[in-house]
Amino acid sequence: MDFVADQLFDGRKFKALTLMDKFSRYCLTIRIGQSIKSIDVSRIMGEIKLAYGITPPRIQVDNSSEFISKIFDHWAYENKATLDYSRPGKPTDNPFIESFNDSFRYECLNTNWFLSFNDATEKNRRLAERI
Repeated sequence: MDFVADQLFDGRKFKALTLMDKFSRYCLTIRIGQSIKSIDVSRIMGEIKLAYGITPPRIQVDNSSEFISKIFDHWAYENKATLDYSRPGKPTDNPFIESFNDSFRYECLNTNWFLSFNDATEKNRRLAERI
């Protein structure tokens, strides 16, 4: 999982949390928010667990504050998931999500004009269903 940043038509910034299964290359979710904190990441992972009935044994992430927090670390411990952090400055440690995020930016973020957070969520949901 990783984050991608963009903005609405009026300049308000938002983040997109992208989460994909490395084995199947299936996009599990794209979540949009003005601010996505570690507690939100933990909640989203709980929703993924409920939806698919499994918790990934290993989650590959970078060293952003949302992923190195005590809250997310606690969630991973409780769900027996190992957090596999990329080395700082080495996006090639997680090439699948980086490639997905490049496609996501090219196919959705760069080609759409987002009027609201709901509009961005809906357009990104449609993209996630296609990928």
